[in-house]
Amino acid sequence: MAEARKEGKLVVGIPPSAELRKQIEPLFKSRFGLEVESFSAPGPQIAGRIVSEYKAGVRYFDALIFGSCTGVPLIQSGAFDPIEPYMILPEVKDPKLWWGGHLWMDNVSANRIFYSFVAMKGTEGLWHNTTLVKPEDVRSFDDLLDPRWKGKIGFSDPRVAGSGLSLWSFLWEVKGEEYLKKLVQQQLFVSQNLRQIADALAKGKLALAIGIGYAQTEPFVKGALPVKELPQPREGLPASNAYGTLGIVKNPPHPHATKLFVNWLLSKEGQEFYGKVMLHSTRRLDVETKWLAKEGVEAAKDFMTFKEYDKLRNHLEDKCVGIRLPSQKFAETILQ
Repeated sequence: MAEARKEGKLVVGIPPSAELRKQIEPLFKSRFGLEVESFSAPGPQIAGRIVSEYKAGVRYFDALIFGSCTGVPLIQSGAFDPIEPYMILPEVKDPKLWWGGHLWMDNVSANRIFYSFVAMKGTEGLWHNTTLVKPEDVRSFDDLLDPRWKGKIGFSDPRVAGSGLSLWSFLWEVKGEEYLKKLVQQQLFVSQNLRQIADALAKGKLALAIGIGYAQTEPFVKGALPVKELPQPREGLPASNAYGTLGIVKNPPHPHATKLFVNWLLSKEGQEFYGKVMLHSTRRLDVETKWLAKEGVEAAKDFMTFKEYDKLRNHLEDKCVGIRLPSQKFAETILQ
C-alpha cells in the first residue's frame, strides 16, 4: 500500500457501467488513498487500445476487466502479464475459497494470463419494452420470428466479442444456421453501441433487445422506464461469466497499485462490492449471492453443480474457439 501511494494512481479499463465508474474511484481514494483513473467502455475497444499502445512501446493502462471471449485474441499478443504472480493474499490465492477452484480464461493455452471470477447460471441479455411486449409473448427463441417483431429487435453485434456474440453462438449451437438466417430476416437493428440499443428499447423504438445487460439498462430501470429483462426461454441460456474476467497489462506503469487492485478485487470485500454494483455473481464461496435472485440474476454456485456449469458455459478459451469463433464467422457472412 505504501509503494502504491508513492505511484499515485491506478489506470484500469472497466465494463461500460456508469455506476461502477462512479463508485470505484471514490472508494479507492477513501480506502487506500489512491487515485483511480477508470475508462468505461466495451472490453474489445479498450483491449485494442492496450495492444496498440503495447506495440508502440507505450504503457498507460494497468489492468482491464472484460467479458468472456474478449481475451482470446489477446492471449498471444504479449501485451498482458500472467495474473498468478500478482495474487498475494491467502484468501485470493487459496483455490478452496473459489467455487470450482481457480479458473483461467486461457484454459487451453494454460498460460494463466486472464482470471475468470464470475459465474452466472444464465447469460443476461434478453430484454423487452413492457408496453410493447408481454413476458408470455416470448417464451421460446422461436417466438422472435413472429412478424410482429420485424424491425423491432435490437441485437448487440455478434461480429465482435461480447454478450451479443454469446447469445448468437448459443443460438448457432442449439437452433442452427437456418434459424439464424430467419432471425436476420426480421430486419435486426445490429449495433456495437449497446447504450444506443438500450435507449431505443426504453423509448419504444425497439420492442426487444438481445445482448445488452444491466450495465446498459440500469439508468432506464432506475428511471422507471418500461425496460425489463425477459424470463429465461424454454431453450435455456448459456452459463456465463458476464463482465468477470481480469487481465493485467505487461509491465504495468503502476505495478504496486496494480497488485493492490488485484488482491482487493479478488478478495471477499472486492467481490462483494463488484457483485452489488454490477449485479454479477462471484465464484467466491464466502460471498453471499442468493440475494441476486431477487434482481433476476442467478448465481451458478447457488443453482447448479460445477459440472453442470462447465457443460453449459460457452466462455473460456476452449468454448470461445470451438463455438464462438465459428458462429462469429457465420455472422460475418449474413450480416452486412
